[in-house]
Amino acid sequence: MPRAVIVGGARTPFVRAFAEFTTMDTIALGEAAVRGLLEKTGVPWDAIDGVVWGGVILPPTAPNVAREIVLDIGLPKAAEARTVTRACASGLQAITDAVAAIERGDAEVMIAGGSDSTSNAPVTMPQSLVHKVAPVALSRKSGPLDYVKAIGSLSPRKDLLPRQPQIAERTTGEVMGEAAERMAERNGVTRDEQDAFAVLSHHRAAAAIQSGRFADEVVPVDTPEGKRVYSDTIVRGDTSVEKLAKLRPAFAKGGTVTAGNASTLTDGAAAVLIMTEEKAKELGMKPLAAFKSWSYVGVDPADQLLIGPAIAMPKALARAGLELSDIDVVDMHEAFASQVLCVRKAMASDAFCQERLGRNAVGTIDDDKLNVHGGSVAIGHPFGATGARMVLTMANELATTDAKTALLGICAAGGLGAGAVMEAV
Repeated sequence: MPRAVIVGGARTPFVRAFAEFTTMDTIALGEAAVRGLLEKTGVPWDAIDGVVWGGVILPPTAPNVAREIVLDIGLPKAAEARTVTRACASGLQAITDAVAAIERGDAEVMIAGGSDSTSNAPVTMPQSLVHKVAPVALSRKSGPLDYVKAIGSLSPRKDLLPRQPQIAERTTGEVMGEAAERMAERNGVTRDEQDAFAVLSHHRAAAAIQSGRFADEVVPVDTPEGKRVYSDTIVRGDTSVEKLAKLRPAFAKGGTVTAGNASTLTDGAAAVLIMTEEKAKELGMKPLAAFKSWSYVGVDPADQLLIGPAIAMPKALARAGLELSDIDVVDMHEAFASQVLCVRKAMASDAFCQERLGRNAVGTIDDDKLNVHGGSVAIGHPFGATGARMVLTMANELATTDAKTALLGICAAGGLGAGAVMEAV
């Protein structure tokens, strides 16, 4: 069976929603990342067999973002393209789908990644408006009187007010930040702990930017307004626990989750180039890393919505034949500082691991191994792109340091969790 390897990648800067990338939708952001990848790697375009793309906020008129990227850039029209969605794990899902396709012999060269533009999230109208107006608008027999009757039946408050987009669970109605609050209280994670973790994330990300660590992955983007964005704009290297302590709770009176210790709404894209080892050798490209295993799980959204990585990560380790102590670096998505800290506690808990995994505690993740270059709290979180960003950062980490193994973990809406083990090549 051929082995799939990551040979390169690129991502856009991650910027706050309704800022520099406001007029760039998820397709445009995806194109920027893929163009950057093509330029950085120099891969022959005619060698690309397909594109797998992850997204959460999909354009209503063009939901297959992958195919639009292929057509807009001018990649071979024969390249297959599909878009996948697994909430915040969509970027990782796209990549493991591409790896699986290569390793079962369906392709030799694939581009995979993800993007999202929260600035361009659709603002929907109430379904009652559609139910009342659509039958008239879609019927060829409708006349002026029918339209007058339909308009007369509308209620300004119930039918005409747009619905505000919310990151809430359809099954429970709970906003994700509220779930993070409940988890923090249940697991005894304090406000001070969350703020300290958030500050460390910002400081590490700022250090990575200053040292040039992200220079191999971030490509500048020219906006339609003529502005060039060179690097991530959300990172605050000068933040402190004292500054974050002044922020008010965002989701519950007297709560612990604030805008400072949670990821913000973000626009951005990330992509990686994956191919067989044989093809990499043929094209003269140096492999950076490969996947040993991955795992996707589900938990009850009404219980601990964001605890999934505490189950998925150990399962990925088991499938790779490894223990946590064998891992050199751990990269965990920071939807909220409280969520990461709760997952760490769960993996170190005999009670949790015996109940959910049928084993004793997985172990404690060392501070100096976890999110060594910061995470989503500092860098930002374009939903569909975060998994791809993490894979790209860890591939570069494995290729440029003495680290041999990396463990990834991502929580996602719907009570989903993802884990993966990567290895140096």
